[in-house]
Amino acid sequence: MDAMLVTGGAGFIGSNFVRYVLNCRPDTQVVVLDALTYAGNLANLEDCGGTERLRFIHGDIRDRDTVDDAMRGVDTVVNFAAESHVDRSILDPSSFIEPNYNGVCVLLEAARRLEVQRFLQVSTDEVYGHVPAGFSVESDALAPRNPYAASKAGAELLAQSYYTTYGLPVLITRGGNTVGPYQYPEKVLPLFITNALEYKPLPVYGDGSAVRSYLYVEDHCSAIDRVLRSGEPGNAYNVGTNYEVSGRDLAGRVLETLDRPAALREFVPDRSGHDLRYALDCGRIRALGWRPALDFDTLLDRTVQWYVTHRPWWREIRNESGFRSYYRKQYDERGQS
Repeated sequence: MDAMLVTGGAGFIGSNFVRYVLNCRPDTQVVVLDALTYAGNLANLEDCGGTERLRFIHGDIRDRDTVDDAMRGVDTVVNFAAESHVDRSILDPSSFIEPNYNGVCVLLEAARRLEVQRFLQVSTDEVYGHVPAGFSVESDALAPRNPYAASKAGAELLAQSYYTTYGLPVLITRGGNTVGPYQYPEKVLPLFITNALEYKPLPVYGDGSAVRSYLYVEDHCSAIDRVLRSGEPGNAYNVGTNYEVSGRDLAGRVLETLDRPAALREFVPDRSGHDLRYALDCGRIRALGWRPALDFDTLLDRTVQWYVTHRPWWREIRNESGFRSYYRKQYDERGQS
């Protein structure tokens, strides 16, 4: 039986990936390393319990001893561990550099020493920056425009250097806007859904014209698995769809789906340095045989229904003082002097 270390495995995409591996790779043992910061939640893994194939370690990827313990004996490392919310990175950039760059350095060094067979760094389409026209290909220059994206771009470059310098078999995936079960409700779609369910305004940045392409989390997980199995070390792979939807239209679709008043859509001052469009050319991963299974209408309906039927999960988060404080600062006080 082979063994895989999934860092950040109690977070949104990480926990879904753990579930995917346990279901689809019956001969794989999974070790989860997670610091359980505000967006890490053991409840995300509750339905994965009861199997001897899953081991959980509470720890930080910046701690060398903890990383060595977690990585010793594994064949593959998939790194999801990161601070990931752009708005929080604008408020506190340094809290993103520490885990997103320095933590990756610790992981890479351990992987080199322990001779890991594959190391996959999960990155983001945001490393390309604003894409006014056309589609980003993996050979394009990285041009991040916010602290979160810059931390992820830096981590990519560091990972690539370990491939070139040490021959560490590094792979990189650059994912589009991912949605689905267990996404922390600060992100745009679960924020819109949970606000709508409570008849609260849906805050849309600026005039709502910024567009994103949406990808269902299970499709994202299958793409990462495909790259692990068939990808060529040293390469990056775009993972996304071309379901481009503006913030204005996304809010409208959520309100329509939940039968809430259109007047709940509320325009708020725009995000600083807001990238108005990301768009990925996914030809490289399609050549490996991957395709997204869900269209936009289906992924939206599935995501909405998950939050409708899992109210205790997100209500507990939204009632926490940390979430309320962040929400007040980010939205209720937005634009106030």
